[in-house]
Amino acid sequence: MYNLEGKVALVTGSSRGIGRAIAKRFAENGINLVVNYVRHKRDAEDTAKDIESTGVKCLVVKANVANDEDVLAMFERIKEEFGRIDILVSNAASGVLKPVMELNTRHWNWAMDINARALLTLAQQAVPLMQQGGRILAVSSLGSVRAVENYTAVGASKAALESLVRHLAVELGPRKITVNTISAGAVDTEALKKFPNRTQILETALERTPLGCLTTPEDVADLALFLCSDLAKMIHGQTLVVDGGYAIRA
Repeated sequence: MYNLEGKVALVTGSSRGIGRAIAKRFAENGINLVVNYVRHKRDAEDTAKDIESTGVKCLVVKANVANDEDVLAMFERIKEEFGRIDILVSNAASGVLKPVMELNTRHWNWAMDINARALLTLAQQAVPLMQQGGRILAVSSLGSVRAVENYTAVGASKAALESLVRHLAVELGPRKITVNTISAGAVDTEALKKFPNRTQILETALERTPLGCLTTPEDVADLALFLCSDLAKMIHGQTLVVDGGYAIRA
């Protein structure tokens, strides 16, 4: 249905959570994978086993996407293994959860480097390998447009990420490369466990979601798959929200 068999995708931060779900969904549709991780090697290896069980190839690469040297080395390995890349998903994210008055320059730069600037470096390396066009996706959150408690640095970095996507879309469109953002609602992943008010966030989201259920990593993966298919060839430079309608409630 999606005509993606044999393509090659890099999904950053794909050892766990949303990244893992996207990587697995891609593999189920015949896409070869590059699984990227920084700290969770065993999780990355487990993800790779699941991917390879579908019959596609999987390369596991440790790289900090905020470190340019790591990114360059990762793409050298991709060139050696596959010689090209068709899909880039910038999913890896991090950041400090602190009130505004407790943030310092290191906290700010950390969030910006990993959540926003990394996409620039990744795209600069991926585009030369997208000779026949391609797809670039960035994973954001509703905190880019809403004020969320203790989310200042991360939210600002996600807003920057979405702006970068729009600018990339303008420049890369002529190369037949579409660039879009997926903005997810409250998804119960390992990342959310770092929030001290995690339970409250999930309960509120469930209560305020018109569809009456929480967004899952698999829901995000389904949208990513669609955006990488020919069915979405005219969706470009957009931020698409997957949240069961949560964001439309005032």
